[in-house]
Amino acid sequence: MPEERHPAPSIPAAPASQATGLPPAPAYGRRSVAEVLTSAAASLGVDGFSNTLGLPEASRVCVVLADGLGRNLLKQKTAHTPFLRTVIQAGQGEVPVWLDSAFPSTTAAALSSFGTGMPPGQHGMVGYDVLDPGQDKVVNLLGNWDPAVDPEAWQPFPTVLERAAEHVDVTTISLPQFGNSPMTRAALRGGRFVSGMTAHARTEAAAKAMADSGRSLMYFYVNELDKAGHRYGCQSEQWEHQLEELDATLKRLHASLPAGTTILLTADHGMLDVPEQHRIDFAADPALVDGVRHTAGEPRMVHLYLEDGADATVRERVLASWRARFGGRIWAFTREDALSAGLFGPVRPAVEGRIGDVMIAARDSLALYDTRRSRPTAMEVVGQHGSLTKAEREVPLLCFTAAGKGPRRG
Repeated sequence: MPEERHPAPSIPAAPASQATGLPPAPAYGRRSVAEVLTSAAASLGVDGFSNTLGLPEASRVCVVLADGLGRNLLKQKTAHTPFLRTVIQAGQGEVPVWLDSAFPSTTAAALSSFGTGMPPGQHGMVGYDVLDPGQDKVVNLLGNWDPAVDPEAWQPFPTVLERAAEHVDVTTISLPQFGNSPMTRAALRGGRFVSGMTAHARTEAAAKAMADSGRSLMYFYVNELDKAGHRYGCQSEQWEHQLEELDATLKRLHASLPAGTTILLTADHGMLDVPEQHRIDFAADPALVDGVRHTAGEPRMVHLYLEDGADATVRERVLASWRARFGGRIWAFTREDALSAGLFGPVRPAVEGRIGDVMIAARDSLALYDTRRSRPTAMEVVGQHGSLTKAEREVPLLCFTAAGKGPRRG
């Protein structure tokens, strides 16, 4: 545990200025994944939060986060979502129908923004794996956490769930392995944790937990879409099957949660498929790694950390090499460009060194690997995310009210 816990800061909107050629920064503080739980808590009347997304006042809110459900994918696949299609057709007033993911558009960064209500530059989860400057070592921030890194020191701010639990009942519904995982401890700690192996078991657990509570905030995590997308692609039958399962889960929640419960469906990021011939080992080209001490990030958003003492000449040479090799297929930019553009939001000093000196973000169906350090199976991944394209960064926000089986309680 860290010796000192930091209060949650007030996060200003991202600056309007941006590095030449980069897309706009995520709409932190206005319409991003960081505003979902904070707005939900505010809609319950919890002090200290703003209802930025304009959610309806409620006594119970269930936030379903479907890992990997991009806005574009949901629009493309409405034939597989009969229940959600009716929700979309019904409308949701002034509540926005889509949000920005965090940057990078990857689970470690976006779920941490969701869980803390802050941009990555504050919570410090700035990629799938990133440099830990204290160890001069690349560390994983998702499923293979480095034992020398304390999750609650790396991400020292209280989570939305922790803060809300002081005022209302807070429950997380998820898979058993996430109960005390380092990722949960870093960004999603707080309240009760209730697990279920299947989607049906989780919906039953959610209904029971809410029926037994008064004012309550629930976080319901679904990871099956993301798993199917990575393995088979988001245009596969397997992905479509998991989308149908998600639709059934939301329909069951609509029927089984107490009447009047606000149900929100959103995601941490989207996804696109990368053909095998576009999955490239960049380490095979010496010009791309000359002067680079560490590589990290994800195949669609690579962090490059330069050798100690590297000057602006080295940095410009690395940028030029990548631009010469990939041209318009990438955005190649510096840490300073990213900070100026507001891609990570306001960045606290302790986080700056975790961000690459140079960053490479894919613009089309491209995935970039350093096979000197990646797993042998890494290049088999089909569905990918992490970059700034609309397919990856735009996620849905659906808001509707549970019909329930009984009278409204609380």
